[in-house]
Amino acid sequence: MLKVEALNQYYGGSHILRNVTLDVPEGTLTVLLGRNGVGKTTLLRCLMGVVQAERGSISWRGKPLDKLPPYARVAEGLAYVPQGRDIFPRLTVEENLLVGAASRKAPSKIPDHIYALFPVLKEMRARRGGDLSGGQQQQLAIGRALMSEPQLLILDEPTEGIQPSIIQEIGRTLRRLVDEMGMTVLLVEQYYDFARAIADRYWVMSRGEIIAGGAGAEMEANGVRELIAV
Repeated sequence: MLKVEALNQYYGGSHILRNVTLDVPEGTLTVLLGRNGVGKTTLLRCLMGVVQAERGSISWRGKPLDKLPPYARVAEGLAYVPQGRDIFPRLTVEENLLVGAASRKAPSKIPDHIYALFPVLKEMRARRGGDLSGGQQQQLAIGRALMSEPQLLILDEPTEGIQPSIIQEIGRTLRRLVDEMGMTVLLVEQYYDFARAIADRYWVMSRGEIIAGGAGAEMEANGVRELIAV
């Protein structure tokens, strides 16, 4: 289980995260929802050690992560797909994937399951990443993260700027990772209908605080759509 307790973070004089407490049960797909600017991305950056939280604690499977640098958190089984994808546009698809395997001892081959999850990447493995469409680049970013063989996959708004058909494909892939491969997924998302369709659990953030949480099947009854409406 990923457990976050009383996490606080500041940017200058702004209090960005305010005593954030949440958990992500192992083997579930948990969605974190909220409007723009409420602190979701900052929270993910704290989870990965890209930003050090001022106060509070983060643990994964009972092991504290607070003092570990990002590469050590990857070694502990965490992987991160950032907002905006951040692929290497001049590297080929295959080279981008192999970069994601840098933490493994023998990153010389793309595992079959990566191409099974994303057949388009196999078709385009010799093409430069910058030549792919936005949806294909998002699949590449997820595939690259999976190359580190994580137990916990953290994604920051993977549906942003993606055409609807690819959004649905990404949703099916995330469910397969949880249901068939036993992975744990934490997904930051603004697209309510997408989140409701795939979530086992949910949390809602507003102004740096967690204001609601529960089972994915209860999102509609609990008025989550209204909580995140602009």
